[in-house]
Amino acid sequence: MSKNDRPRPGDTIKPRKPAQVQFTSTILQLEAFVVLFAGFALYGLRNSGYERGPLVIPSTVALWTVVGVLFVVLLVLSRMMGTPMGYVAGTAVQVPVLAMGLLLPMMFIVSGIFVAMWVVSLRLGSRIDRERAAYDAEHPETAPNA
Repeated sequence: MSKNDRPRPGDTIKPRKPAQVQFTSTILQLEAFVVLFAGFALYGLRNSGYERGPLVIPSTVALWTVVGVLFVVLLVLSRMMGTPMGYVAGTAVQVPVLAMGLLLPMMFIVSGIFVAMWVVSLRLGSRIDRERAAYDAEHPETAPNA
């Protein structure tokens, strides 16, 4: 950052979006598309002899209803991040995403990775937000969120 890039007294500084909101929202959006692609895989494997999970949804309409509802729920929840209930609901929706492993066993691995990323995004995001707040308190002249 050069001297010319620094804000001057009286300049309006755009507030930053909290890191925890950014991280968790991104995880849920990516998870939504993983669920959609898992739906495509399940649709493609519906009449094949390949091993699917122990749970089978025989109807194509039922399959796309389950996948579609989970997809929409994940996208809606990604916009609710920043509220306490948003984080609780985002954590709760990890269970049905993990349960997709019963339909497609590879989803246990993929969704397990996303659950780990969800936990990390909650913890790391809150830590970054605390550190930003401490920095802003020490440097009020450059604090956009003060």
